[in-house]
Amino acid sequence: MMAFHRLQTFPILRRKLAPGLVGGMLGALALSGCTVVPQGRPAPGPAPKPAVPRPTLPAPTPAPKPTPTPSPTATPTPAGPAPAIAAGVVPAPALGTLLPQDSNRTTLALRAFKASCGVLQRRTDGSGLTTGADWQPACAAAAGWSEGDARNFFLRYFEAVQVGDGKAYVTGYFEPEIAGCRTKQPGCETPLYKRPADLIEVDLGLFSDSLKGRRIRGKVNGTSFIPYDERGLIATGSLAGRAAELAYANDPVALFFLEIQGSGRLKLPDGSVMRVGYDGQNGRDYTGIGKLMRDRGLIQIGSMQDIVGWLHANPGQADAIMNENKSYVFFREIAGAGPLGALGVAVTPEATVAADPTFVPLGAPVLLSLDRAEPNGLWVAQDTGGAIKGSNRFDSFWGPGDRASLIAGGMSARGSALILLPVGTYARLASRYGWPPPQP
Repeated sequence: MMAFHRLQTFPILRRKLAPGLVGGMLGALALSGCTVVPQGRPAPGPAPKPAVPRPTLPAPTPAPKPTPTPSPTATPTPAGPAPAIAAGVVPAPALGTLLPQDSNRTTLALRAFKASCGVLQRRTDGSGLTTGADWQPACAAAAGWSEGDARNFFLRYFEAVQVGDGKAYVTGYFEPEIAGCRTKQPGCETPLYKRPADLIEVDLGLFSDSLKGRRIRGKVNGTSFIPYDERGLIATGSLAGRAAELAYANDPVALFFLEIQGSGRLKLPDGSVMRVGYDGQNGRDYTGIGKLMRDRGLIQIGSMQDIVGWLHANPGQADAIMNENKSYVFFREIAGAGPLGALGVAVTPEATVAADPTFVPLGAPVLLSLDRAEPNGLWVAQDTGGAIKGSNRFDSFWGPGDRASLIAGGMSARGSALILLPVGTYARLASRYGWPPPQP
């Protein structure tokens, strides 16, 4: 689902223009400080705060910079260390002193970790922290491990580290539902496009080691590679004959925010539901229209309700405002479990976070201790997002429904974060980069 554009939150709007689930419209609004409010509903009061224990994590400490130990057989390369290595990694105290007792979130985290294992052991970790082999013991054990004993699983197979300064900022995203139809009809005419065949994604790391982990999207024009069509062109029909319509939405504003979340559900005229998920983005930079509108004096508070209300009340200007966000998301129909995250597996409500994969290995557990109760505890990084950047920036997924939208829409939490790595990983990294040895 890729928390792509996910609205970040100020009180929040956010989500994902992007790949994996993703997300929270939060991002779009994110920069605007918006609260996600389902269209047509009154603004909710403060989200309920269940009594979720807050893990007591060690105070963030400065992370050492890497000083690689030369190897006589190693071939030097001009590329610097991966972002997580460059940020520095610090070992944390034993997990037994940190992981909450009897937490349902730990059980959900084990479930999410199991789902990720198949991909986790095969993919290249862009953070530079782990290899596929590092995960094999934990994944082998997870397959037959009882969810009722989840805490002991993590205590046995993982160790905690702090990446960078350890200071976390967490927003939220959810799976929205909007009105739509499979075939174009009066009142349901705004297309959701499938990924165009001429949209090309280029891995720049294939051309230069200094560009590893960086990708761009565009299209071929003659002998040139150029930027792909921006939102304004797509909205006026530039994809006619180049991309197929997957479905249609009743409301272009609602679809705009569905893009920000990266995936969601279409409520069809017969009452059935069509689930759609992220299948690419045009490569254009994302612009949060909430901040833009507030800076221009079009709205005051900057909540999602403010934004949606203004766009509906000013249809003659709404398209121009939305088109200032040149980013555009393409969709595919999702069958079975979903929505799907950046790992290609279904994300788990209240257990999945989107993270920056250059700092956090996708599939790794993440322990959060925040100033807001709901997200405290153990999560698993299964998604990414265009607005989710940095060593301790996370976007928590809350699933579908009113409760999910209420919590995700108001999620803006700060505190500390630790990344859980397979036992022995830190010792290997410390030996290579000259870091302090692990604590006994």
